[in-house]
Amino acid sequence: MSKVNRQDLSEVTNQWLIAKGYNPGDLNQRGENGDTALMKVTREGVYAVVKELIDAGADINARNSDRNNALWFACFGNHYDLINLLLAVNININNQNDNGATVLMYAASSGKTEVVKLLLQHHPNLDLKNLDDYKAIDFASNAEVLRILKNATKSNIGQSLS
Repeated sequence: MSKVNRQDLSEVTNQWLIAKGYNPGDLNQRGENGDTALMKVTREGVYAVVKELIDAGADINARNSDRNNALWFACFGNHYDLINLLLAVNININNQNDNGATVLMYAASSGKTEVVKLLLQHHPNLDLKNLDDYKAIDFASNAEVLRILKNATKSNIGQSLS
């Protein structure tokens, strides 16, 4: 349910929503580029507001015009606490945007080693391919990310054979 009574939200969250042009009564309202308030506040890294929006019923799997969800913005900003929070409430870790890219592909291509490690703890699908037919391992932009993804792929193969 996305319709909420603004009295149910804290003053901090209400002020943030209003300041950013969102209606506190509609948590899934779309803004610039189709971003919901949850996406925007995740990009900004404001943990308390992100948590409150999730608790109030914001759609965690909403996708913007590029078909990215809030997890993309948490990974983009290296907001580890928000990555953990979003994954704990079962955001779609395998969401593919309009280029077919997942957050794991993005993190691998950006050399975000710690983000890659964190995402792998939540068992993303390593076999997903983008529109150009590349997997996350093909995007590894440094040796450490490549090693981590090779090991994850090996253990994934072992699990699927057992």
